[in-house]
Amino acid sequence: MWVPENLFLTKGVGKHKAKLASFEAALRNAGIAHFNIVRVSSILPPKIKILPRSKGTTSLSAGEIVYTVMAECSTNESHRLIAASIGVAIPKDRTQYGYLSEYHSCGETEIRASDKAEDLAAQMLATTLGVPFNPDTSYDERKEIWKISSKIVKTTAITQTAIGDKNGLWTTVVAAAVFVP
Repeated sequence: MWVPENLFLTKGVGKHKAKLASFEAALRNAGIAHFNIVRVSSILPPKIKILPRSKGTTSLSAGEIVYTVMAECSTNESHRLIAASIGVAIPKDRTQYGYLSEYHSCGETEIRASDKAEDLAAQMLATTLGVPFNPDTSYDERKEIWKISSKIVKTTAITQTAIGDKNGLWTTVVAAAVFVP
C-alpha cells in the first residue's frame, strides 16, 4: 500500500487544431506531459506536504506512472472563456485526510473558478469533520464558519483560464494535483 507523502500543483493551457493535441499541449505547458497519468479521486492524504512544481517534477522520471487529480476544459468556440481548477482543503489535525476538488467551467474568471474549487473542497472536508454546512449561505459566510470551527486550517486553489482561439483552434486548460512518491 502506497500513501503519497508529497504533491505539487500545476496548470497549463494548450491550443491546436485537434482536441487531443491541444490537451497534450496543455499537459506540456503544465510540465506533466512526459508522465503516464492515472486519474484518482480527491482524497488529500494525511500529513502530505505540498511541494513547489519545480521540486515535484524533478522527483519524477519520464514515463513514470503518476497519480493525479486533474480538472480540464476544452473549447473550439472562439472567444469562449474556459477554466480548470483544483481546490485544496487541509484539516487542522494533519493526521486526518483532507480533500481535493476538480472544477471546470465556461464563462468564469480565474478568481471565481478558484473560489468555487476551494469551496467544493472545503464543503467535502466540512461534512466529514462535522463542521456546520449550509449550502444556502454565501461562500464568504461559509469560509468564516470554517475559520471559526478551527477544524479546517487552510484552503487554496490552482486555476488555469484561457479564451478560445479566435480562429477556432481547440483550446484546452488543465489544473492538476500530482502525487509524488
